[in-house]
This record gives sequence, C-alpha cells and structure tokens, in this order.
Amino acid sequence: MATRNNNEIVSKAKPHTVKKFELIKRYIESWAQKLLNTESCNGIIFIDCMCNSGVYTDINNQTVYGSPIRVAEVLTKAAVNFPHKSIKLYLNDYSQSKIDLLRKTICEKTDQGLGNVFINYSSIDGNQLLRDFSKHLNVANNLHYFLLYDPYQATIDWEALAPYFRYWGEVMINHMGVDTIRGICQVKSLQARKKYEDTYLIDDFKKLIPYGSNKNAYENRIAEIIEMLSRYPGRPHYYVAAFPFFNRTNSWLYDLIHCTGNIEGYKLYKQSAWKVFGDKSSTKNTHGDEKQFVLGFDGLGATTQTDVECLTVNDIAKYLQRKYAGKKISLDVIWDDLEKHPIFPSEGYRNEIKKALRETYGADTKSRSFISFSDRGL
Repeated sequence: MATRNNNEIVSKAKPHTVKKFELIKRYIESWAQKLLNTESCNGIIFIDCMCNSGVYTDINNQTVYGSPIRVAEVLTKAAVNFPHKSIKLYLNDYSQSKIDLLRKTICEKTDQGLGNVFINYSSIDGNQLLRDFSKHLNVANNLHYFLLYDPYQATIDWEALAPYFRYWGEVMINHMGVDTIRGICQVKSLQARKKYEDTYLIDDFKKLIPYGSNKNAYENRIAEIIEMLSRYPGRPHYYVAAFPFFNRTNSWLYDLIHCTGNIEGYKLYKQSAWKVFGDKSSTKNTHGDEKQFVLGFDGLGATTQTDVECLTVNDIAKYLQRKYAGKKISLDVIWDDLEKHPIFPSEGYRNEIKKALRETYGADTKSRSFISFSDRGL
C-alpha cells in the first residue's frame, strides 16, 4: 500500500525490496549481454517509468541502491564493449526531487563520457510517459527494450501498457497484491473503487468482493489480462513468469511478473529468480522444512515436503518423477519440458536435478543422453 515512506526522497528498503533490486539487476545484466552479442540487435532501451530516487536505507540504516542505479551501472559497463550499439535509459518519477537525486547519484557512479549511452530523466506521470513513448515503437529499428512498471500501489494502467505487450521487447510488472487484499473490503470512495476496477479490468467493483484475500484469484486475473493484451498476429507464443515476494513473517506482498515473446528471456528470468532467491522459487522462509522427508501416498514412497509457494530442486525432481516414472527419457525432452514450465528453470540446475532424481528416486542418470526413471509413482 502507499505509505509515507513512498513520499520520502530517501526511503526505507526492506529485505524483500532489496531482493527485488537484485533480481532486476541480475536479469538485466544477462539480458543485455545476450542481446548486445546478437548481430541483428542495434541497441537496447531500458524504461523505468516509476523509478523513485534510486537511493534507500536498509533495516540497518545502510545505504542501498535501487534498480535504476544498479541497471545504469550494468548498462554503462556493458556499453564499453559495444561502442557501435546504442544504449538508452529512460528514468522517470513524478517527483522532481527524487529525479534530481537519481541523476546526481548516477553521474557519480557511472562513466558519463560514453558516446553510445543516453540517459533521459523526466518527472511526469509514468503512464503518460509510456503513452508518449509508445508512439515511437518501431520493430524495424532492431532496438530491444525492457519496460519496468513498478507502481507503489495495486494500480495498473493497462491501456498505457498494451502497446508494449504487442511489440518486440520485455515487460516486467510489480503486481502489488497486498494493497488489494488489505484494501478490498474497506473501500468506500468512488476513486478507490475505480482504482481496483481499472487494475483488474472489472466493470463493477462488486465483482471483486468474492476474491477477498484469495491470492490466487488476483494472480489469475492479472494473468488473464496479460494473455488477452498480448495476442498479436504472427506471434505463436507469449511467455509469462511470475515470482512471489514475501516479508519476514511470510506474508505475501507482490508478484514480479516478467512478460516476453522470446523464450530465451523467459528461460533467463526463471533462472535469475531462482539464483537470487537462493535456489528456490520465492523469498518465503520455509525454515528448512523442504529438507524433511515424508511418506508419500502417490506411489513415490519417502519424498521431500513441498511448499507450493516456495519450490526447490527437490520439487523439480518430484515433478519429473511423477511424469516419467518407469520410462527412459531423452535429456532433450526433459530440458524442453522444464523450459516451458511456468516456474521451474531449465538451465542452471541440471546437475542438481539429476542428483535429486538419483538420490531420492533411484533414477539412472549415468548416460549423457537420457535418464532412466525408476517405477516409483506408477
């Protein structure tokens, strides 16, 4: 929810927020290298339309830097090795004071003499910036963009975002579900009702009341909207991966949703999230329960516990064992399966997955071409 903290030029960043910064940086770092090394890519564009000042203090009152500063550092370093490719950043916040501090900090922390780097600072409404910028989208330029949409509340302007789903590029949305769950039953003003109607594209606020505090209901509605807006002639697939963030008491706060028409970006985001979260699918603290063995009732025998809000490599192995029990399956088929999975990474954990299959379910993983799954689960 919007709080006084959001009005501070230098605001507080809690651990889950710092993790969000780390995930965005890690993804952009890998994303930029992949694209800039592609001959057909003339350059990249990063847009953060609600960027804040980029300067925070953590729970220990130490200075930490937000995503715009981290991304600016990453992209200016990358630019050195690609002098003939254009790198542009559009950084915007409604507060001019925040933009002034952001500009000052980036100037201090990055090389300002690079001829192929352009940073534009603005202080207008973020949705208006997107509307203005969308008029210049042109796939013929071979410029690849990344749009970060990170509002303070559960407020999403889908009309402003729609053009970015339909053109080549990546969109990342922070869906502030906690704002909705806390506020949905207390809404009185017409303005507040309209905010939720617009965010979930519902024509009557009363239709949201049954959602209550059901996290999955809001997540599914956001997924439906993205699927609808991303339909585009000639594009067979659009990939969406969402990862949840929890606070220190394990309350769900928001999902960081990545949207792309390119499966390479989809694979990269899943891998980046798992690495940042410490080899699991969220910031939730499971207190080590995922390492405890339980007796399965689906033929798997003794297996590890599963928390659907925080999956681990053991859960990837469990998923594969249930699907391929008793079969000899090509590694290409297995990795392709995980490649398309909405949560599990297909890269970065292959040896760990094989080990879990071997040690927990008795799979034969000696071959370099296939895995022979045990008959547990049949």
